[in-house]
Amino acid sequence: MRDPEPCRIRHTEEQTELIEEIKEHEELNKEEDKHVKTGEKTLTRSQTKQKDLKKRRDEKSFTCTQCVKSFTYKQSLEIHMRIHTGEKPYKCSHCDKRFSQLGSLKTHERIHTGEKLFTCDQCGKSFTESSNFKKHLNIHTGEKLHECYQCGKTFLWSSALKNHLKIHSKLKQYSCSLCGKSFSQLQSLKVHQKIHTGVREYMCFECKKTFITADHLKRHLMIHTGEKPYHCTVCGKRFNQSSNLHVHKKIHSQ
Repeated sequence: MRDPEPCRIRHTEEQTELIEEIKEHEELNKEEDKHVKTGEKTLTRSQTKQKDLKKRRDEKSFTCTQCVKSFTYKQSLEIHMRIHTGEKPYKCSHCDKRFSQLGSLKTHERIHTGEKLFTCDQCGKSFTESSNFKKHLNIHTGEKLHECYQCGKTFLWSSALKNHLKIHSKLKQYSCSLCGKSFSQLQSLKVHQKIHTGVREYMCFECKKTFITADHLKRHLMIHTGEKPYHCTVCGKRFNQSSNLHVHKKIHSQ
């Protein structure tokens, strides 16, 4: 088993580097904004502060040979290099998946443990990841943040927008080597290939049913939560699946 202490130290140093760089960037921007907003001559003290901050940036002596990005600490450069080397020292204790960052490992392991840190104060639904929690909040606000740059149509989910973009795109440059089916997006090809490999990495903790994609799991979970985001504009009846709504609409069209 990997000694947890080096991992803990590495993660702490990484966080320290990130915090220092963010703080440094904010301080410099604050001084520059102050000078622009007032329109006054910058005080000598401000000039000195800006000079010191820029000097600290120039002192970053550890440079990546691949992309020329610089770092103040050697440890930060070593962590950055994993992007280029593909090194993933953190292994999940539940499966064989590996990660380059400790934080990514902890987020992943919640899939196995079922730990849900983010809870919606509107309906009480909980999530393992903050990104999924934020997406869920859009259901209550009805805010459609994802807009098609071609026709202006908006969507509640980014996945719905991706599917919509296929209407505009005629180019399908990604082909499945097993069946020849083509796709306009690489991610769509990867999802399709799971049909051939049988990989179903998303599991419902309520009934243990597994799914190929996260979207399929999300739609399935509505059965357990009773969530019904799709509603008929004619009679107001609500559904947990868009396919059920489409079938229902045929009643009104007859």
